[in-house]
Amino acid sequence: MALSTVSKLNNANNWSTNSNKSIYRDSCTHYRNAPSRVRIQAAAQSSGGGLAAKAEFEEGQLERPKWTGETPLSRLVGALISFKPLYSVMKLGARQVLISTAEKTNIPWRDMTKEILESNVYKEKDAIEDSSVVYPDYYLNPFHAYDEGNLSWLAAAEAEPATMSMVRRAIPDASSLDEANQIVRGNWLQAIENHHLQYSGNSTIRDILDIGCSVGVSTKFLADKFPSAKVTGLDLSPYFLAVAQYNEKKRNEGKQMMRWIHGNGENTGLPSKSFNLVSIAYVFHECPERAIKNMAMEAFRLLRPGGTFAVTDNSPKSKILQELSPVLFTLMKSTEPFLDEYYLTDLEGTLKQAGFVNVQTALTDPRHITVTATVPF
Repeated sequence: MALSTVSKLNNANNWSTNSNKSIYRDSCTHYRNAPSRVRIQAAAQSSGGGLAAKAEFEEGQLERPKWTGETPLSRLVGALISFKPLYSVMKLGARQVLISTAEKTNIPWRDMTKEILESNVYKEKDAIEDSSVVYPDYYLNPFHAYDEGNLSWLAAAEAEPATMSMVRRAIPDASSLDEANQIVRGNWLQAIENHHLQYSGNSTIRDILDIGCSVGVSTKFLADKFPSAKVTGLDLSPYFLAVAQYNEKKRNEGKQMMRWIHGNGENTGLPSKSFNLVSIAYVFHECPERAIKNMAMEAFRLLRPGGTFAVTDNSPKSKILQELSPVLFTLMKSTEPFLDEYYLTDLEGTLKQAGFVNVQTALTDPRHITVTATVPF
């Protein structure tokens, strides 16, 4: 497997020089072709106001993929990644997987990136950056094939098309990005709403905090789902927050409807019991276990009694993720330095240890789980 993987990764280098002509074909089994073990009704509303469709998502046979943790396969992948010349090739390959997925599904990655980089976004960073913020050591690692990790303008400019590409990869048979979002985002939001309705004691969602909000994509989905709530996005990257604030002002003709805070999700400095909903979307897989535990405890502190905590991220039990081809999971691990720790973390146990009750987990699309929990009264 190692030689085959090296050969394929070398080919990835060629993708980066001819990306417009390259198409990477995912070798994963399509979820619609397999007998389903987990059935979840798609939560997004169709244009007629009814539920869009039923989607069937299948769990794999394992607790987590073989390429994670302390397995021989995981150690082999780790050894490949630690070889710096090969790692450089992997970074290019991982980046190209996202870009090619985006462009072959009509996501204008390069145009969107250029628009941000040539805009007036830079002044937003000056207004939003908190010079007193201390970055945790893990946050200074390279992420997603960017040497500066999340602390760069290129990472911030490419974050939204990268998110769109992630959604399309999650639902490869969707006819459009909107259809894919109906499942990925719709099921996530419906899981949050259902949990809050069931366990909140009829409390209204008035205040929402989106920790690790990036450029505000998940934050906007939350604001649209709960239009009467005050929504705050918090992130460690002032570059991401600058893009979030710039895009919001552009959408709203200069008006700022949401609050953006440059801060650490492990210690936000925000008042206790000040939110009804705290959401963390696609963040934990980028964090060591200690940070995951700290953010869970911080969310517990920030929520009012009856408040809902929601986490959505990669599912260790996803059949598609468990069956990724060697080249794909090697590329993925090369850009996610804490992926092993994430997959080995017991999320439900972590939330219960922080004090949460009514902890529930659902496979809300073929690749992702949503874990919801309640602060007791």
